[in-house]
Amino acid sequence: MDLGLAGSKAVVTGGSKGMGLAIAETLAAEGASITVMARGQAALDTAVAKLLRAGAPDAVGISADMADAASITAAFDTVCERWEQLNCLVHTIGPGDGYFEAMDDAAWDEAFTLGTMSGVRSIRAALPLLRAADWARVVTLSAHSIQRQNPRIVGYTAAKAALSSVTKNLSKSLAKDGILVNCVCPGTIVTASFTERLKDILAADGLDATDPHDVMTWIDKHFHQPCDLGRAGLPEEIASITAYLVSRRNGYVTGATVNVDGGSDFI
Repeated sequence: MDLGLAGSKAVVTGGSKGMGLAIAETLAAEGASITVMARGQAALDTAVAKLLRAGAPDAVGISADMADAASITAAFDTVCERWEQLNCLVHTIGPGDGYFEAMDDAAWDEAFTLGTMSGVRSIRAALPLLRAADWARVVTLSAHSIQRQNPRIVGYTAAKAALSSVTKNLSKSLAKDGILVNCVCPGTIVTASFTERLKDILAADGLDATDPHDVMTWIDKHFHQPCDLGRAGLPEEIASITAYLVSRRNGYVTGATVNVDGGSDFI
């Protein structure tokens, strides 16, 4: 299927690794020019090389601190100087985890700064560029935990729920501009950072943190939240649906919250 992304311009925040990089690579393979934003320049440089190999006509990595409003504004100013317009914005940034009793006010502030306000600020900074394009799409990445709670990630989930609400609201206010806005809610996804963080914990149960089936076995055992397909997901499975939603091929889906989680029991 031709997604109509050839010649388009896209920004992916958090695009130097994990789901963000998988999304950026998918868009690049469809012929989009890509700007990826993240903090570490070395990882950005590596990502840009991958995007050019994947087929992006143009690719750039901009170092930006998504916890800092001025840094976000400056990053999008750089995009404007380079392209003057933008077709696709994908926002993938999220905060860390933590149990309620372990989170003080500073931790809550950090969760909402990264989990909600980074998205608000990125979309606000991108809007003039999106409005300047012939067509434009926005996708934010939330989490299936906003509907299927997990006490270990209370701040993360609250911030992502707020981001989902903002995304839904924007789909209404931006419809008059022809800008389609949607939210993707990944389930448990086996990224490199997920594996690195949990490999020893899963190993203690005799499980492999790189194996999607082992990961879901662990999730079911400790959190009682299995999925119908019996395995965790992969970054490219998030990338494929996101690429469609930000593409010109998508002409009628807006305001949707799309679960990509292998099947679960919530509505």
